[in-house]
Amino acid sequence: MSIFNALNTSSSALTAQRLRMDTISSNIANAETTRATINEDGEYEPYRRKMVSFEPRDHQFSSILQRARTGNNTAGSGVRVREITEDAEPFKMVFNPNHPDANEDGYVQLPNVDPLKEMVDLMSATRSYEANVTSVNATKSMLMKALEIGK
Repeated sequence: MSIFNALNTSSSALTAQRLRMDTISSNIANAETTRATINEDGEYEPYRRKMVSFEPRDHQFSSILQRARTGNNTAGSGVRVREITEDAEPFKMVFNPNHPDANEDGYVQLPNVDPLKEMVDLMSATRSYEANVTSVNATKSMLMKALEIGK
């Protein structure tokens, strides 16, 4: 086990949470975008909310569990982004007959982005990022103390 294992694990989490925050920021920025993509019929579709999912890097849960059972308690090697998916929730329909994208009944399809949900997700991602920064700083401090002992 490397002395830098904790730093590598925390840095992978920092990278993953940063991508999560960027994706959430994109969702918030496009919360009112009615012309994001063109569907197969050639018509514009609103922006569709994107979500980030994580997975452990290099190890499955079963292999970690097996190592714990045998007493080989080596640490995991971090986290990575598995995929960025689009939310399948339907678009919001809002009555606004003056909008250029309104249908014949006066309804406009708006993105399936809920700003309140996005802010909660952003706060969660920020807290996770801060926790990993704290972990990096604690690890760095311990490594510096270990170097001082060796003097």
